[in-house]
Amino acid sequence: MEYPSDAKSTTGEIVERKTSHTTGSTDEKMVDPEVQESKEIAHDEAEIAEDKSKYDAFYAKSRHFILALLAAAILGWWITSTILPATRHRWVVQTVWAWFFLVVIAFRYIPNRVVTRPVEAVFIPLVQKPFYNLPYRVRLGMGWLALLAIVFGSAFGFKPLPGSNYGDRAISVLGLFVFQFGFWATSKHRSHIPWPTVIVGLFIQQAIAMFVLKSGAGFSIFKWIAILASDFLAQAEAGAAFFFSQDVVNLHWFFVNTLASIIFFIAFVQMMYYLGVMQWMLKGFAWIFFKAMNVSGAEAVVAAASPFIGQGESACLVRPYVDLMTESELHLTMTSGFSTIAGSVLAAYINLGVPAQNLVTASVMSIPASIAISKLRIPELEEPVTRGRVIVDRGEEKNGPVNALHAFSKGALFGLIVAGQILTNVLTVVSLVATINGLLTWIGHGFGFHHLTLQLILRYIFYPVTFFIGVPRNEILRVSELLATKLVENEFVGYQTLTGIMQSDNPLSARGFTIASYSLCGFANLGSLGIQIGVLSALAPSRAKIIAKIATSAMICGFISTLQAAGIAGMLV
Repeated sequence: MEYPSDAKSTTGEIVERKTSHTTGSTDEKMVDPEVQESKEIAHDEAEIAEDKSKYDAFYAKSRHFILALLAAAILGWWITSTILPATRHRWVVQTVWAWFFLVVIAFRYIPNRVVTRPVEAVFIPLVQKPFYNLPYRVRLGMGWLALLAIVFGSAFGFKPLPGSNYGDRAISVLGLFVFQFGFWATSKHRSHIPWPTVIVGLFIQQAIAMFVLKSGAGFSIFKWIAILASDFLAQAEAGAAFFFSQDVVNLHWFFVNTLASIIFFIAFVQMMYYLGVMQWMLKGFAWIFFKAMNVSGAEAVVAAASPFIGQGESACLVRPYVDLMTESELHLTMTSGFSTIAGSVLAAYINLGVPAQNLVTASVMSIPASIAISKLRIPELEEPVTRGRVIVDRGEEKNGPVNALHAFSKGALFGLIVAGQILTNVLTVVSLVATINGLLTWIGHGFGFHHLTLQLILRYIFYPVTFFIGVPRNEILRVSELLATKLVENEFVGYQTLTGIMQSDNPLSARGFTIASYSLCGFANLGSLGIQIGVLSALAPSRAKIIAKIATSAMICGFISTLQAAGIAGMLV
């Protein structure tokens, strides 16, 4: 019996409804659930594609007007903020950022070849080709000479400040070479160490120190960036105050403030991924660091972001690639997190009395240092997915976000998972340290030691390390105890102790205080070890075993990276 076409469709609808409410009937076999699900997904994707095409059409029509309006607003803001007395003192930072965005807008119309071709016409034949035509060992030797020149030039080319002398600076220089020798001797693959990457990283670290410590403009720029990141993450406190109270938020509890910032930041990053902002940033960082240090795009982004947004959030910037990272990439990701502090805690340490200049400089210096140190310790043997280029869009998820708000919501849910893993890992690691200290104290009673702890033991272990960063001889034991406190507990307790020492009747010298403030500026401690393992394990479940295996090595590398920054500061004070 034949039915009209409209009758067939109606019958089909009835069959599908019967299938959804009846089990075991003959009609159920007529509709395959997988086929029905694929049809629904295809329908949803078609609607999303249609909405996207409408948005693209609207942007294509109004693009010129929107960009012109945005450029006018930025230019007007720059002129006004430079003229007004209240903001005139920030003219360097305002000028850099305003014109950066104006240039970005301009290059939406100006082809890149207008700039790149003249540069290539001069740089390639006069610099690049002659340099790379030289034998590898000659080029490597030139790199070592340049590194030695900037190290010895910064150490002995400036007049020592009061309380310091060239002998102290010489010890800091010696310490720098001792640290590098130690990483070389313990390298996992010594024959595969990328020496150009190491040399460039150490050179950039030294150059940043000179730029920030000896240039007011450099310090102003980096301080502004750090405070901007701190203010942005602090917006999560409004949500935390809604669930708890403003009084609780003002107490700066880790459970409330830090975890709230992580959830908010991860949600924001996922929204930026949906809008394409993160892809643009990743590509830019990948190109710069690939050219300068020959690292992958994912490594470049994480290392550069760590001083501003912290160890947990920086890994989330490359979330799509964490599960594909090599062992060397994972090690660098963790090392960069351990070797810096986040902008979210910068204000807290400044309020304790630590100079902002020391904090900002130490963190920024650790970007290239963490890359150089990590590649010395675990060189790359594989080919990273993001080497030389970053393509963040690896295909839409099966149930991907339909708009920016949906992406923000999904990111917040994932942020809650990450925050939960951080909470459990930190709780267990700190409790484990307390258990070990309790056991050591009990054992110590049998030998007449009533306060035998990890901190006390490490105080003497760190004595030679503290000597090599250039601390005055009569203050080495006190500073080494600060380092032990930082490693076993955290840098916040270390800075509190340092502040107490400076307010006591027997404070540290200006040189000792400067070096101590630099050496504490990093997240390398046992509590952060739990954070790193928790975050990366959540981002890359299939790599959890490798992450746990190399985490301690990364923590030690990050710890030495901050000491190396302190030693370099000792060369300039």
